[in-house]
Amino acid sequence: MMLSSFNNNIVMPAEWAQHRATWLAWPHDKITFPDRVEKVEQLYALIISHLSANEIVNLLVLDNAMQARVSTLLLSHQINLDKIVFHEVDYADVWTRDYWPTAVINNKKITWIKWRYNAYGNKFPGLLKDDQVFLKFGKKFEIPMFAAEIVMEGGAIEVNGAGILLTTEECLLNPNRNLQVNKKQTEEYLKKYLGVKKIIWLKKGLINDHTDGHIDEIARFVNANTIVCAYEDDHSDPNFKILDENFRILQAATDQDGKFFNIIKLPMPKMQYDNGERAPVSYANFYIANTVVLMPVFEHKNDLAALKIIQKLFPERKVIGVNCTDVIYGGGTIHCITQQEIQI
Repeated sequence: MMLSSFNNNIVMPAEWAQHRATWLAWPHDKITFPDRVEKVEQLYALIISHLSANEIVNLLVLDNAMQARVSTLLLSHQINLDKIVFHEVDYADVWTRDYWPTAVINNKKITWIKWRYNAYGNKFPGLLKDDQVFLKFGKKFEIPMFAAEIVMEGGAIEVNGAGILLTTEECLLNPNRNLQVNKKQTEEYLKKYLGVKKIIWLKKGLINDHTDGHIDEIARFVNANTIVCAYEDDHSDPNFKILDENFRILQAATDQDGKFFNIIKLPMPKMQYDNGERAPVSYANFYIANTVVLMPVFEHKNDLAALKIIQKLFPERKVIGVNCTDVIYGGGTIHCITQQEIQI
């Protein structure tokens, strides 16, 4: 792996741009998924079956024994193992969106931006080693890499590929990430590393979201000038004021051409954990793959309405609902466990 010199001729493509591969890490942590690891493994097999039909799946596993067991499971789901590339490495958890590098195009070449990862403001000491997962691969990859100076997770940013970035103040300005970095400096870093020209700041994320307000739970681009925005209609719901404020900010925001965005409300599901605590569930945590969009569903009455909204926005892709009532026990769903590797 090379360390790359860095310049300003850079762009982060939108998620709907062509992928070479998707990166996943096989679930194994029983602290993250208490009494649910086996169910989450079945979910992964389903996700991989959809992804591997049209792009490579790079899959992290702990060792050869895990690879053998996972291969057997994937074969039982009629998955072509030629489309799966296993990578043996020591890792703590599945959140590749947050600790894996961000793929950008730098001078017409793919470059990885490796952010610092501190397990969501040092909330989860057992996850801190995932900051080193990518670096453990050494010179295995020929793709240049640039090590960023700031702490950030991939789920905290959302781009339209045309120079606009969405994020939240709750996350990126949180002192548990970068204590000495202010808003202006944060914007400078994002513009430098990702080639964006304008940052739209929302305020907060969902109630009980341990990521401190990741954007990929509340607002997503579906094309360069259209944003789906998680919205709660129930004024008594604790998420109402948060999401209504974000919606109003987006309504007033303008795109790369100075025009207002097309803002589409996405209804909210509701789910409680076994202990009665509100789970941070959202339909916005979907993943845009080459030919499909994988959208989390939660056995809630709004599942079908949300699927119809997303399908209408992606007429050339099949939108598939994936039951995430088990994986959400780890705090995230489909977008959180995936990371795209773009293709030029």
